[in-house]
Amino acid sequence: MATQGYSQMDHTMVKDVKSLLWGSSLKEDVFSRWTQGFVFSDAEPTALVQHDGGPCAVLAPVQAFIIKCALFGEGDPDIMALKAVSNERASSLLLEALKEILIQMNSSEYILVGLDRQGLQDQQTASPNRIMEAIGASSTLPSEETLLITGSRPVLKCQESFHSSLRFYKCNSQEDLHTAMSRAMPEFQSSFGVLLYLYSILLTKGIQQIKNEIEDPTEPLIDGIYGHGSQSLINLLLTSQATSNVWDNDKEISGLKLKGIQKQSTIGFLTLLEHMRYCEVGWFFKNPKFPIWLLGSETHLTVLFSTAESLVIRESPAMHAKYVFNQFDPEGNGFISSSLLEDVMRALDLVADTEYVDIMRAKLDSEELGIITRSSFLEEFFPEQQLEQPESFMIYHYNGLPHSCPEGKVSYIEGKAFLAEEVETQFITDMTPIKLCLQTKWPSIEIVWDSDVPPSLN
Repeated sequence: MATQGYSQMDHTMVKDVKSLLWGSSLKEDVFSRWTQGFVFSDAEPTALVQHDGGPCAVLAPVQAFIIKCALFGEGDPDIMALKAVSNERASSLLLEALKEILIQMNSSEYILVGLDRQGLQDQQTASPNRIMEAIGASSTLPSEETLLITGSRPVLKCQESFHSSLRFYKCNSQEDLHTAMSRAMPEFQSSFGVLLYLYSILLTKGIQQIKNEIEDPTEPLIDGIYGHGSQSLINLLLTSQATSNVWDNDKEISGLKLKGIQKQSTIGFLTLLEHMRYCEVGWFFKNPKFPIWLLGSETHLTVLFSTAESLVIRESPAMHAKYVFNQFDPEGNGFISSSLLEDVMRALDLVADTEYVDIMRAKLDSEELGIITRSSFLEEFFPEQQLEQPESFMIYHYNGLPHSCPEGKVSYIEGKAFLAEEVETQFITDMTPIKLCLQTKWPSIEIVWDSDVPPSLN
């Protein structure tokens, strides 16, 4: 990237972003797993390839937004908008996705991070000892061509040289951002592209603002041992909020307020960990604005999507009422004191005359227990019609790791999903991780995949 107009990042700026992302120490092997660009598969023109474990926390959300931009722009969604595209169109979709995520972070100022390539090369070629340490016990020095680090997989990945060569550029409008990002695309698609984009996200959002949103600001966004991205990092890319939890709204546990997802997300999130009872994913993540979901295993992120827009459920008045009711039930008991009924009704702009409130209190607390349950309140004031889900629909799965894909080729795996009214006995033995994950949203789902082997979540 030409660094004209870019300013050097000072020591404090670099230190703050490194501490937030990596913690107090950064191992070279962890750093090296993240040194890759946004590179498309030879087998699928719009599917990003992941080289090592770790960067799926960025690659999977970006992939989800690529899918959203391709399928749900204009006209009816068609899978060929992802599969039959030119290299130029694929790059355009990547730019659109990267820009959309970045714009979510800030409404007034955007920061793009780049590299002083010449400075980076000078540092590396001038220090053979550092080079030898970085590449291990190789008997020969890397060639000058290798040191240019222009490919998608650099041999030399010295994090000290990388961080000392960082530059940044401020954009004060979305038009300026589009121009700057268009120029930066070759860098985002080369060696350090994923990291440069991630640093751009963090600085655009603001280091202190991210710390304010994270449950434990001392915990880095990337695990220092295994290199996996945290839930806060995933949530940041999906929702622009670095919250640490996946439930709806905020919860109060033992007097501690824990932040969750505040509104219906653009891209959804489902996780195998919910099947294992380690967490509970809320309505907002399970019902995104577009039929696209990140799927989480214990260690990896993949993407599931559909062209069936009928899968999308819009946020309803009943959902808003549930949110307001929960504000008066911070411990999540599912009920409130009957004395709070008037406050809840006023918060929802319902008729709240004293006489009417007394009538409703007597009706909703007929046994005079002093409590009103959420279910009875919603049933009385916000009765919902049963939503009709399609009985069957096409789904597609993406996994960016070649070794987890059929024949080692990253491509979209197609399947047909069925939502049965009752679970049939012949399917009970189907305990594949991907099905168990999807059952957290569709308990009766059955899937027939085009491939002989079901897609892997790992």
